[in-house]
Amino acid sequence: METTNYQQAALNHQRNGIEKFSKRTWMWTAFFAIWILVGGYALYLQISKGHIVTGMRDNVVWGLFIVNFIFFIGLSYAGAIISGLFHLLNIKWAKPLIRLAQIMTLVSVIVGPVFILLCVGRFDRLHHLFIYPRLQSPMTWDVLAILTYFVGSVLFLYMSLIKDFAVYRDAKLNVPAWRQKLYKILAIGYRGAASQKRHLIISQNLLAIIIIPLSIMVSSILSWIFGMTLRPGWHSTIFGPYFVLGALYSGMGVLIIAMWMYRRVYKLQQYFTDKHFINLGYAMMILAAGYGYFTFSEYFTNWFGSAKWDSEVIDKLFNPAEYGWWTLFANLFGILVPIIIVALPFTRKKNWITGAAFLMVIALWVKRYLIIVPTLETPAIPMEDTRAAYVKYTATWPEWALTFAGIAFFFMAFMLIAKFVTVVPVSDLEDPSLSRHSKESETILPASENLQAI
Repeated sequence: METTNYQQAALNHQRNGIEKFSKRTWMWTAFFAIWILVGGYALYLQISKGHIVTGMRDNVVWGLFIVNFIFFIGLSYAGAIISGLFHLLNIKWAKPLIRLAQIMTLVSVIVGPVFILLCVGRFDRLHHLFIYPRLQSPMTWDVLAILTYFVGSVLFLYMSLIKDFAVYRDAKLNVPAWRQKLYKILAIGYRGAASQKRHLIISQNLLAIIIIPLSIMVSSILSWIFGMTLRPGWHSTIFGPYFVLGALYSGMGVLIIAMWMYRRVYKLQQYFTDKHFINLGYAMMILAAGYGYFTFSEYFTNWFGSAKWDSEVIDKLFNPAEYGWWTLFANLFGILVPIIIVALPFTRKKNWITGAAFLMVIALWVKRYLIIVPTLETPAIPMEDTRAAYVKYTATWPEWALTFAGIAFFFMAFMLIAKFVTVVPVSDLEDPSLSRHSKESETILPASENLQAI
């Protein structure tokens, strides 16, 4: 397959990363593997002894596992929406970011549902979800939607990789023979012919058009599991857009962090420039403002309504003796700090933006915790068993071990994928110097080139 000089330079710049498995990579792989093994032992204890090894009880039936599920599955939805929009709108500067967003989509949709399985007490009955589904249950539709979404995510990533697989096949990389053969198989005979390009563009466009609304719908189904439940703090019509916006917001933060890490490790300053950080920072600031509005609406309407059970949850969220400090952290670093960092010119730098994104991602995880646990600790019917373990949820070490195992797998998957394919797409890159000389041809709407191919 023919490549331009700029594309060939991009491949040469990154080929060392996919040709060699350095000692540092082995060390990080071993580190993450140890955490995964510890999580495996915690899972063994949970299966052999039951949920008694966790902090979940009859009253607080959900804990860290459901928090992690909402968080990771939200990252997946965000990656699909971001990569789909970047592709359809044909945003030139965002070309190097599409693969990062697609990888985030695929890895998150693998990690997220695992935490749902950890909430199940009888693994031997998992197949009942498909044999005896309750069609009126949002849980059934959530399972079906996530499986459909997983297939779409795999296809969307693979379609964007076909041209790069052809480049790897023809570049004579210094890789094992089995991997070279695998590149050849995955390239499915792509040679850059006009008909092949057209079919590939049509397929990618259709998948992008499908996966964006699919992500919104699946995220909405997840929110309806809470919104349709008659519990204080959950029974709200705002949860649909709130979950979608929260997922997109946290995904934007993880994308910024991933871009910073890959830029530093693989020396990709030429492709992940300060412009990328600033543009994504502006997007993060806008999403922070929208997320802040929804958060304020949630608090204000529950407080102003003065319903007994809603008031109890609000009191817990703002009481320093309960969850007040958690709420302050979630709102300060999840809403205000990102807005301030990006709004001020002297802090609108890549390191500041990345730091704000890192704190924001943690804050949004805390926010998911505050959505789940305080509500479950506030039942509508008085509890019969008032032991502290039943009234108050406290996560145990097996729960934390499985949580860190999921995070370790998330990072390890990102690292290992980068050893198999280039982080920055090679075949779709365009020389910026040539783009500046052809601005006259860009007067048409950016999306027109892609949409006309459908």
